[in-house]
Amino acid sequence: MQSDATAPAAPKGLKTAGIVAGVVAIGVVAAGAVIRHRDTREAQEWSDARSIPTVHLIAVPSAASGAPLSLPGTIEAWNNAKLYARVGGYVKAWYRDIGADVPAGTALGQIDTPELDQQIIQARAALARARANAALAKSTAVRWNDLLTTNSVSHQEVDEKNGDLLAQNAAVQAAEADLGRLTALKGFATLRAPFAGVVTQRAADIGDLVGPGTSAQQPLFSVADIHRMRVYVSVPQAYSAAMKPGMTATVTVPDYPGRTWKGPVIGTSGAISGQSGTFQVQVAIDNPGEALKAGGYGQVSFDMAGRESAVQIPSNTLVFRAAGTEVATVGPDGKVHLVAITIGRDLGGKVEITHGLKPGMKIVDNPPDSIAEGELVRVGTQSNG
Repeated sequence: MQSDATAPAAPKGLKTAGIVAGVVAIGVVAAGAVIRHRDTREAQEWSDARSIPTVHLIAVPSAASGAPLSLPGTIEAWNNAKLYARVGGYVKAWYRDIGADVPAGTALGQIDTPELDQQIIQARAALARARANAALAKSTAVRWNDLLTTNSVSHQEVDEKNGDLLAQNAAVQAAEADLGRLTALKGFATLRAPFAGVVTQRAADIGDLVGPGTSAQQPLFSVADIHRMRVYVSVPQAYSAAMKPGMTATVTVPDYPGRTWKGPVIGTSGAISGQSGTFQVQVAIDNPGEALKAGGYGQVSFDMAGRESAVQIPSNTLVFRAAGTEVATVGPDGKVHLVAITIGRDLGGKVEITHGLKPGMKIVDNPPDSIAEGELVRVGTQSNG
């Protein structure tokens, strides 16, 4: 039996092709891994770049030296009196209405006081009785003092009569004082202007029950002396040191465009309000023609010559933190630095900064609420503030 023949050897070309295919497969896998690694790195770099926020910087403008300080003020009359009913009764008549110019002492209204009138009658009767008792005590004391010279009465009895005379004289003085008090109250039944001025309010109508005994008592008349006016201005604390008596202020009002009134500062409050952080200043201005109205609003400008004005920045650049108000700047390394500032006046779209910033500094415009110290940012196109 013939033995099996040896299996034929694989062709040399096929073996070489297998090796080449294996090498190609390894190369393809390696190239794919390299490409995937590069794509992953590029994606990570793109994501990291997009995670860095972009901010825009604006320059802090230069401060104008000696710029006037303009603030709102309240205009009040030089003297202003509210006249209440000092005695109880009914309004009998009123003689002057709102807008009337009245000299000092002019009768404005009359109150009918029937109860007070009866009290005055009673007080006069009590005074007459006290005087009669005092006259009797005086004649009695004189007689007893004469009897004492003949030892007809004792010293004790004479002392009692003299003491009774003193007591009756004191009762007369008390009755006179009571009558004087009621008479003085009766004088308040006529309401009179305490000074020359204008009647600015009348709440008295004939028949009204008025006086201390009524509920929710209100003034029957108000009189204002408006030949001169007082203007009260709340000045931020940063400017309080510059407010000196005698410095000139200019007042404008919306109802007289283009017209100005000038006057000196005549006083300051001497203290900073704990609620508003402001310093009250009083300005006196003449009011020819009585153009200015008490209780009105005016814009008051102070001459701040010689004082460097605060810089102004947009309100949307402020960053509010628990430690105070700040603005954000960006260092050469692209990291955020928060700078503490002090605000002077709030001008609406802008605020004055009295401390913390210098002209030319670059600050972040409209920073996000999440901006933090040391945060890496990208600076975009700069703009002017």
